[in-house]
Order: sequence, then C-alpha cells, then structure tokens
Amino acid sequence: MEPVVRLIPLGGLGEIGLNMMLVESGEDLIAIDCGLMFPDDELPGIDHVIPDFSYALARRAGFRAVVLTHGHEDHIGALPYLCRICSARRRCPCTAPP
Repeated sequence: MEPVVRLIPLGGLGEIGLNMMLVESGEDLIAIDCGLMFPDDELPGIDHVIPDFSYALARRAGFRAVVLTHGHEDHIGALPYLCRICSARRRCPCTAPP
C-alpha cells in the first residue's frame, strides 16, 4: 500500500485570513502557515480569530514543524497561540523564507 498524504485546511479557504493548512503523511504532520483573521461587524468584542488547532494537537506526537510562506498577519498571526500550546510539552520548529 502506498503512503497517503492528506491535506487538511483549518482556515483560509474562501476567506481572507485564518490561513492554515495541515499536511499529514502517516504519523507525521506539518502546518503550512498559521494565520489569524480580523473579525468583521458580526463579531463585536472579538479582537481576532485563530484556527481551531484541535486536530493538530490531537496528533501532537507527530507534529513536526510549521512552514511559513510569508510574514503577513493572515499567515503568521496565530503562531504565538500555537507555540504557547505546543511548547507546554515539546518544541515546535518553524521555518520561513528569507
């Protein structure tokens, strides 16, 4: 049986902001971007919206890295929240283009 690669979008499809895609192969998992979204008038009192990390956290043992495509808030803004959760148990390597 050939290895299966799964693409799991956690946000950023059909909207501006909240960009995060998980790539899963076997037990290994990486994230592409980790962005936030600034709310519109429908979310009064909310400063920003972050992706639901529960799928990645449930597979924390296989979580290998976060790859950042560029430095805009909608691609990196939720990274401190993810790192705060992940670093409680283990390191979370991140990489980005120069």
